[in-house]
Amino acid sequence: MKTPVLHKPLEVTETVDWGVIPTMIEGESRVSGVLIHKGPEGRSECGVWICTPGKWECHVTSDEFCHFLEGRCTYVHESGEVIEITPDTAAFFPKDWKGVCTVHETIKKVYMIR
Repeated sequence: MKTPVLHKPLEVTETVDWGVIPTMIEGESRVSGVLIHKGPEGRSECGVWICTPGKWECHVTSDEFCHFLEGRCTYVHESGEVIEITPDTAAFFPKDWKGVCTVHETIKKVYMIR
């Protein structure tokens, strides 16, 4: 098996349109990206994820590690905790994290879900 590698994720321009976030509150955040690897039965995956501005309800259904490369957004956990995301921010969202995400400037991140 060949090791999945993606060089220069900041320079990725050819992406797959993954549609509109289904839990929109304001605006219409469109997501797109590149899948680097998907594990057996879809239990894990990693790739590049891009999201345009908007505000939406967020429910993380699997542990997710993210390294945000571009853009600005704010995550507000249902407990009230505020997480400000700027370029070169890394974050871990545990399974069942719930809150609201507001994308201020289009974000690009590399991610790993398990």
